[in-house]
Formats: sequence, C-alpha cells, structure tokens
Amino acid sequence: MSKSRKAPIGISGFPVAPFNHQNELDQEALKKNIEFLLEEGLESIFIACGAGEFHSLSKKEYETMIDIALTTVNGQVPLYTGVGGNLSEALEKAKISEQKKVDGYLILPPYLIEGEQEGLYEYYKAIVSSTDLNAILYQRNNAILKADTLEGLLDYEQVVGLKDGHGDMELNVELTQRFGSRLGWLNGMPMAEVTMPAYKPLGFDCYSSAISNYIPHISRMFNDALQSGDQDTVNEIYEDVILPINDIRRKGKGYAISLIKAGMNIVGLPVENTVRAPVAPVTSEHYEELKVILTKVLDKYPPKTRIINVK
Repeated sequence: MSKSRKAPIGISGFPVAPFNHQNELDQEALKKNIEFLLEEGLESIFIACGAGEFHSLSKKEYETMIDIALTTVNGQVPLYTGVGGNLSEALEKAKISEQKKVDGYLILPPYLIEGEQEGLYEYYKAIVSSTDLNAILYQRNNAILKADTLEGLLDYEQVVGLKDGHGDMELNVELTQRFGSRLGWLNGMPMAEVTMPAYKPLGFDCYSSAISNYIPHISRMFNDALQSGDQDTVNEIYEDVILPINDIRRKGKGYAISLIKAGMNIVGLPVENTVRAPVAPVTSEHYEELKVILTKVLDKYPPKTRIINVK
C-alpha cells in the first residue's frame, strides 16, 4: 500500500465483473481481464467500481475481486476499489479496502437520495475520515459538489482527487482554477475519450477508458496522440473508433457496462455477454454492429503485443 498522497495519472483501467451463465463470478476471467490491462501499460486499476457492477456485488464477491486484483496487480500500478451507495455499506467496504491494503478508493454517489451540500459533505467526510487510504471523490448524478463544499473536504489529506462524470464544464473550470494542483483531476465521463480533448486544458491528466477492456492499444494510441498534439491521429481515431462505438453506447440504458462485456467477448476474452439486473445485455443487433466496427478497427490498427481474432 502506497502512502503517496497523489491521484493516478494517465489511463485508468476499470475491470468488469465477469459472470458466467449461472450468475456466478468467474474468477479466472477477472484475472485475465486485469492482466490484459496491465500488459498494455495502463497506469492504474480500479476494481469493483461502476464497470465492475459494484451495485450488484455481495460482500464475498467484493472481497474476492479485491483479492484477485491484489494478486494480479502485485504492486505494479496503484490499485483502487469502489465504495459508496448506502453509507453503512460504504464504510464497511472502506474498512475492507484498508484491511486488504489497497492504495485507495473511489467514492461513488450515495444511493438515490439527493442531499443538500451539507449532507454531501457529511457523507464524503464520514467515508474519507474512516480510513487512512487515498480517496477520490466521484462527481456525478446526485452528488455534485460546489467549490466551498469541496474546499472543506480538502482539510482531509486523504482526499487526493476528483473524478468528474457530470460534465458541467463551467463548474469544472471553477474547480480547477480554484484548487489547481491541490487535487488530481480525473475524467470519468461515459466514453471519456469523447470529452478528453476538452478536459485536458483544464488540468485533467487521467481518464477511465471503457474501450481499454477490449482494445487497450487504441486507448494508448489516442492518449499518446492527445498528449503530443497529434491532432490528425486524434481525429482519425475519433472517426474510426470512438464516435462509432459511442453511438452504440447511447442506444441502450446500461450499455456503459454491458457494451464493455460485449466488446471483450468479441475480441476473444473469456467474458460472457452476461450482466446482472437491472442492467441488460447488449442486443444481438447492437452486438453485431460493434463486431463490424471492431473488425475494421483491428484490421487497420492491429495491436503489437498480441494477436486478437474477432469471433
């Protein structure tokens, strides 16, 4: 466990929770998912978070996923868990994460309730102060922090970053201008590659990549082009990969999760196109649309580290 009070930078990998057709966690598939991300050089791993269907995991499954991640990552990159939802459960998961000696956790929004700023402050404060782990606050849905509220939370040295999945660029400008390097800034928008060119000038130097679960070399190529100012490559990847996949993602509720599993299944990773309710699997029509895109993408941009055969 690192005591460095610094948020991850670069591309963050968010492994899925692979379920078999008996609705059980497939531990070997999870291990291969994490290995695949590490092979492509992703700079951090976030286990049992949104893409990992955090909301549907039992305590035992949550602990199992962390154990597999710890063994597989083995200190190569920072490892964060997901905590949040019901406050009591969030505190329990925070304690589990500390006991297992991960590097930190991403605090997801509280369940359903829309609280005032004072209530949000108390929610985050309770979790942040419950352990000594690094904490990244997730800005989205019913948990949108105003600048003064965030200022109060920065009294706790555990708070190392803010991840934005809300997309209010006026608020992002205000926050990054006010707090600057006091926090790490992570782009957590759905299909974050779409918005990363707008986030980068504000100081966001990290983003979660959904497509990294099945075409991580494209995530790397895109990020390298963005960082070096290679706008032609950025535009080309937008046209060939990011915008077509994002168009499918917007066709179904829950596709932020299930489309990842479909992509992984298409490229031959041992992940079934299965999710837990209320999320639904990708329809056969949209699955085939994604397959066509990935076939073209892998033909034009073949990965250097391994051979991928679309199935």
